[in-house]
Amino acid sequence: MPTMEPGDLLVRALVDHGVREVFALSGGHLDPIFQACMDHGVRIIDTRHEAAAVHMADGYARATGKPGVAFVTAGPGVTNAVTGVANAYMDAIPLICIAGRSPIRDDDHLPLQGMDQVALMAPITKFARTVLQPERIAEYLVMAWRQATSGRPGPVFLDIPIDVLFTPTSEAAVPKLSRHEPDRRSVPPAEAIDSALDLLERAERPAIFAGGGAFFSGAQEELRQFAAMTSVPVFANAKARGIVPEWSRLGYGNFALASSPLATQAAGGPADVVMLLGARVGMFTGTGPRSFIPPGAKVIQVDIEPEEIGRSRDVDVALAGDVRDTLRVMMDRARGRTFPDHAAWLDGLEQSKKMLRAMNDQPASRETPIHQSRVAREIADALAGDGIIVADGGETSIWMAEQAIVLNAGDWLSHGYLGCLGVGIPFAIAAKVAHPDRRVIAILGDGSAGLNIAEFDTAVRHKIPIVVVVNNDQGWGMIRHGQRTRYGSDRVVGAELGATRYDLVAEGFGAHAEFVTTASEIGPAIKRALASGKTACINVITDPDQPHMTSIAMAKGSLPEGEVELPYYGKKKLVPTA
Repeated sequence: MPTMEPGDLLVRALVDHGVREVFALSGGHLDPIFQACMDHGVRIIDTRHEAAAVHMADGYARATGKPGVAFVTAGPGVTNAVTGVANAYMDAIPLICIAGRSPIRDDDHLPLQGMDQVALMAPITKFARTVLQPERIAEYLVMAWRQATSGRPGPVFLDIPIDVLFTPTSEAAVPKLSRHEPDRRSVPPAEAIDSALDLLERAERPAIFAGGGAFFSGAQEELRQFAAMTSVPVFANAKARGIVPEWSRLGYGNFALASSPLATQAAGGPADVVMLLGARVGMFTGTGPRSFIPPGAKVIQVDIEPEEIGRSRDVDVALAGDVRDTLRVMMDRARGRTFPDHAAWLDGLEQSKKMLRAMNDQPASRETPIHQSRVAREIADALAGDGIIVADGGETSIWMAEQAIVLNAGDWLSHGYLGCLGVGIPFAIAAKVAHPDRRVIAILGDGSAGLNIAEFDTAVRHKIPIVVVVNNDQGWGMIRHGQRTRYGSDRVVGAELGATRYDLVAEGFGAHAEFVTTASEIGPAIKRALASGKTACINVITDPDQPHMTSIAMAKGSLPEGEVELPYYGKKKLVPTA
């Protein structure tokens, strides 16, 4: 009777789901899977650390809207993967993590790498299982995929004992499964949709806050059409940024701009109606007195998970349903209605957006010490909206967020609710693997750079030409500025780093390298790096004494405005966090 190899069963199931690239770190437990990947033409991007492999699978999903896949070996391979899986879980990212496991026959005999991996992963996944029979490997993969992509997305975990993975199975015993994904079309009742449209029709300053649910439902085109039909500006968080182009009159970044002093002054007030579109209420919408949803605003919330609606605050209209399909129904029911053009509101927002981007023009014009916003502006201008930006670091990601211009969802990859540093190089590698014809630039703080710097080797070996810019302020800037502000300049502890030559580290792995100490060198260095066609590192020495307002706000517990006197720094004109 014909037999089938378990590794082959797994990889066939992945291929059936459209998987062509996986991220992994090898281990003997995984050999049958790796061999099957070779046989089926599935590209393996093997990394130097399991956390990086999972971050790459995460980044792949953020760049494409489709699940990323990571393979890790048993024991320390799984424990190393925990941070990557947790990062995906906190941000509701669809990800498939598959691990090796010690043999079933050795359970309770203290085998090498014998631990309860499922128990470890269960709290940070939607679905975690051990595959106990080789003939059920494909069945479990189909279940895991469905869990990762249904409802609110999230990571899933499978481990496969080595004795299961090395045991051929009878072809007759393998269930005949066709790929099946549930129809997620769920829309709220017409009456609720009409109530939401009534609020938008009467609003003077409406705003849409688009989150990951808008991106992963594939709602980009529908949202652009709806925004144009209703003249409602769209603000987007990290996962959805660019879902409406930021060069357009209706496209904006951070939710904070909708209620910022800049917008309030320029437009006559903050947003008066906010529609949360696949966006959870939490840190990135602001909560309590620091909420980016103005206190007097009416709130419409659209979310595929009913229990998510009303978290932390009351809403006026609750719409439980898939974002894309809800938008389609909303557009159908909006026909014949007359929506205001909101000209004054949009003019004010456009003015605010320009003011925010120009806030640091004067200090950024100096040659040395290099202002961090100058580095961010040079990256944004080099891509001019035609490329993918990855931002990794405490203050570094904020400087970049204020300067970036993003034109499509998936073109901005950065931090989420775990606040996990070290994702920059893995996210950039994944974005380039997913979109090989697009330019990808990552900006890292020097603290973040040290966490996964060995992945320069991964990028070079696999000929993945990303450009990595290190904002080298010689320390953990957000921590250092907070300590100086709270305790004084002589009380900085554990936050200083050296002027490390990250460019030489990358060059040692075979990358193109640039070392920059004056501002006018940044742009030419980026051009050379992009033109090299190689993995590249640009190490930029920046001002160690330039805090961002966010660091000061966290240290002081409030948001100072204008020019303020700070310990050690003297008078500083701080940038608003819109």
